[in-house]
Amino acid sequence: MKVLVFYGTIEGQTRKIASHVAETLERVGHEVVLADAADKTAEVAPGGFDKVILAGSVHERRHPPLFEMFIAAERNTLDPARTLLVSVSLMAAFEESRDQAGDFVTELQMRTGFTPGSVALVAGAVRPGSYDYFATQVVRHVVMRGRAYRPEDGTREFTDWAALDRDVAGFMAA
Repeated sequence: MKVLVFYGTIEGQTRKIASHVAETLERVGHEVVLADAADKTAEVAPGGFDKVILAGSVHERRHPPLFEMFIAAERNTLDPARTLLVSVSLMAAFEESRDQAGDFVTELQMRTGFTPGSVALVAGAVRPGSYDYFATQVVRHVVMRGRAYRPEDGTREFTDWAALDRDVAGFMAA
């Protein structure tokens, strides 16, 4: 099966997730094209693929603009029955905020006019070295409020790789 894994990342965790998905699919015999929304030289036509996995990180309630622009531009080519949206956010890491992580998908649908066939809410990572003072305070006092978190401890990854693998395997089997 020929699979497109198209991703948009801000800090790099979604790139890591998309690469993991691509490598996993290649290991089981699928032909995979991995494409970054930020690569303006990439020529990607989703109509030529059997399945399409769209992986985008969420920052400030939205997925990367270039990622969303691609989805909006290709919404008529992207068949919902063969698409999986992997929405990566810290809100997906915590049971009490998973509804909000789902809201980010709804907002993407409203902005792009596209409804994916399947959705996986995937937890991202905290990368304090890439934040300015304001972003560090938001992560500390809003996102990680009430949780053991110290920015000086460095990157903290919340991605549940086994759950991601199950979501992708289920999508591929459908």
